[in-house]
Amino acid sequence: MLSAPENELLCRVEGEAPMGRLMRRHWVPAIMSEQLAPDGAPVRVQLFGEKLVAFRDSNGKTGLLGESCPHRKASLAFGRNEECGLRCLYHGWKFDTDGNVVDMPSEPKASALPEKAKHLSYPTRESGGFVWTYMGPLEAIPEFEAPPWAPHDATRISIAKIELPCNWAQIMEGQIDSAHSSTLHSSDMRPAKGEATSKGEYWVRPSTDKNPRIQVQLTNYGMRYAAIRRPITNASTHDYVRITTFVAPFFALIAPVNSYNLTTVIVPRSDSSSYFHFIAWADADQPGIDTDAWRKFCYLVVGVDVDDHFRPIKRHAHNNYLQDRALMADGTSFPGVPGIPNQDIMMWESMGPIADRTQERLGASDIAIVQFRRSMLDAVRVFQEEGRVIGQVEPHIPQVKLRSYQGVVEKSVPWRTLGASDEEVQVLAGIEDDEMEGAAA
Repeated sequence: MLSAPENELLCRVEGEAPMGRLMRRHWVPAIMSEQLAPDGAPVRVQLFGEKLVAFRDSNGKTGLLGESCPHRKASLAFGRNEECGLRCLYHGWKFDTDGNVVDMPSEPKASALPEKAKHLSYPTRESGGFVWTYMGPLEAIPEFEAPPWAPHDATRISIAKIELPCNWAQIMEGQIDSAHSSTLHSSDMRPAKGEATSKGEYWVRPSTDKNPRIQVQLTNYGMRYAAIRRPITNASTHDYVRITTFVAPFFALIAPVNSYNLTTVIVPRSDSSSYFHFIAWADADQPGIDTDAWRKFCYLVVGVDVDDHFRPIKRHAHNNYLQDRALMADGTSFPGVPGIPNQDIMMWESMGPIADRTQERLGASDIAIVQFRRSMLDAVRVFQEEGRVIGQVEPHIPQVKLRSYQGVVEKSVPWRTLGASDEEVQVLAGIEDDEMEGAAA
């Protein structure tokens, strides 16, 4: 449970809100690369309440500009994207990807206005299926690095996306809440002996335990936590361990299945809306899943479940997400809604645009949620008081070295190094020693 001021500090991201200012100090996954074609239609993007427009010019370079033309504030989303620039339809002012005015047909040739009218623009990079942007002060811009789901150029990445009318924090809390998967997703994550695998239309995992023990490991980039369950076999000597890695402030690396790794990316549009991305990615030793099959598995198919701008068109709160009570009654579907993301969305949106955490009653299964809130509130206070940015302090672990984990292990095996790269093991050991010394002091 949080106080009302704490809830505001955690959730608000618009304008000068401290959490939004902290997030702007990171490279932000603004839009999927597939949404922008050379000389194609510009796309509206909203980040932290700020209205922007993204486009790809004739040479393939991406740009992210303020949506309103600086001349008379008409929307550049209607503009012509041609000949290496975005031209406003109203009076023809044209801007390159850096916001420079390259043509101003409504003004005299000798006018000095073009030099004075440089438009708002943010730098961009491309990696891992996204166009990224940095929206903080340029003197503090961090070096861009590839995200965890793009460790190699050959990594196969499939992304499902949907725009949601609720705050980023309640969505992120859903990513670090392993206990709910045993109930809400029980029809799609079915118990079975063996390893956690993908069976096409559902996943299986080797446990019937709905009451996991939650343990948290703090890191300087966020946190890792383990959900420890009794396995179906050898329960007296082994544990079934699922590790989720939270990389502040936008990513959660979910426990993988045999065919692919899993990541979620949550980006705030505003205080009360977000972009949610569910990513399946595979390296050479994994079968993977292609984008069409992944979106079908998630029930987030473009033109069926979401429109061309990834807004929901089939299941939403106004039709109760087409929840099927008959399927619930006959045992076919516990939640009555198909697709793991849709089941979660039904829960997140039902909390309201911004969840009221002052009225909650938390339990032992919510330990990771509590730690997430503390970590992010501490991070924003440190940022305000000292200027330090979570994830941008030494020792730094390259994001491509971060991983999640799932597996059945002997009870004597310490979970804190499971799935971690050699680089992360070294850093985590140092962090743990610091914490132990501090506790002893």
